[in-house]
Amino acid sequence: MEAIYTNRLIIRGFAGNEGYDLYEYLSDKEVVKYEPYRPFSLQQAMAEAKRRTDDKSFLAVALKNGKLIGNLYLSKGEYGTWEIGYVFNRNYWKQGYAGESTEALIHYLFEKENAWRIIAKCDPMNTNSWSLLERLGFRREGHLLKNLYFFQDEHGKPIWKDTFEYGILKEEWYKTF
Repeated sequence: MEAIYTNRLIIRGFAGNEGYDLYEYLSDKEVVKYEPYRPFSLQQAMAEAKRRTDDKSFLAVALKNGKLIGNLYLSKGEYGTWEIGYVFNRNYWKQGYAGESTEALIHYLFEKENAWRIIAKCDPMNTNSWSLLERLGFRREGHLLKNLYFFQDEHGKPIWKDTFEYGILKEEWYKTF
């Protein structure tokens, strides 16, 4: 995928040498609170940065000076549907970077990849995430109860989580933006 440029950001593939920047946010318990993994060690972040250079599902979000501040996730599904997600360094929350980058990615998918529909999923407790989706014009399509788990308790029993499902059609996007 080609790089996407916004007013303040560059959205691109991972370069592989961004382990320290990745560690800065993937080691933060608050950042990964709703993710399917625990906080990363520095060694894990370094390996993950290298791994992501070959994984087209992850896009680096960097300031124009090159500083990695977050990442976008995308996955192509059937019938022109794409799934997106985002994780950002807490030092850059509440500054519009997640919205700016996600909006640019959505526009790219509709224009360049001929997406018909874009979906996103998030934990109902993650107010920041679903609020962003709603600001971008996504519609909440479902609330799945105890549909998945990432971790188990001390007795080996699943710690079940709910999921909000969101979607937006190409025609809806162009009415909004």
